Amino acid sequence: MEIIARVSNGTNMDQIYLPKNRYALPVGSYVFVKPVETSPQIKKFMKPILYGIKSIEPIKMTIAESIFECVEKQVEEYQNIIITGSFVEKGFCFQDIDVVLITEKKVEEEHIKKKIEDSTGIKAHIIVLTAKTLLQGISTDPLYQSMISTCISRKRFLYKTRKKLLYKILDLHLLRSEIVLETYDGLDGDEKYYWTRNMIAIHLFLKKEKVSNSMITEEIKNIFNIKEISEIKKNIIDKKTFLKKYKRIYDITFKKIMEGIRNESKQKQNN
Repeated sequence: MEIIARVSNGTNMDQIYLPKNRYALPVGSYVFVKPVETSPQIKKFMKPILYGIKSIEPIKMTIAESIFECVEKQVEEYQNIIITGSFVEKGFCFQDIDVVLITEKKVEEEHIKKKIEDSTGIKAHIIVLTAKTLLQGISTDPLYQSMISTCISRKRFLYKTRKKLLYKILDLHLLRSEIVLETYDGLDGDEKYYWTRNMIAIHLFLKKEKVSNSMITEEIKNIFNIKEISEIKKNIIDKKTFLKKYKRIYDITFKKIMEGIRNESKQKQNN
């Protein structure tokens, strides 16, 4: 007898529930447990898992399932497939789909990208990471944290990490957002939003243990006194007011990073 069941989270130990109405496997018997995700028979039971998303349009779920199936046909071994970015946000204001593939194997990114685009008709951005690289990113980079805070995942995941402040790395990340101050008029709305989001993510990361997409969105709305993020994306914000607030947050964040770098240098000297 074979039974397909899902691993559930228990208080002291994780567990698997079996239906009482079964003709074999009596209580006390020993069983062999193994993953069945790679089995074709299990595909119909697997549903995309939402993280940080209360609801999503049915058409997007259909697209997500198509992407998962497409990637699985091209990659034999993987830990997870995660769809993130603007695609998982409410509405249809996305130009491409960000697909994060967690695997230890070498894969042909361009080939997978083409297959997804042929299958869905939507451009895809493929990010291939090992599990170790992902964990390192989550602990040191706020954008990694926000990436998995709102996503559609092929498999359930639980990434437990502790924040590690690498001030010199954060300084490099923040420096990229300076482009808004230097060439504001040369950027379109999406670019302004992307670099604003990058700066605010770092700003929050220095204060909080974890950073999520919802936290970044709310912080941007509060700081720039806007009702919707689309005001930045559509370039309908007042330039002078926006840049004044942007520079203030940039300077505050830069100052904290410089203090961190100086403290790190002092600790090394003392040691």
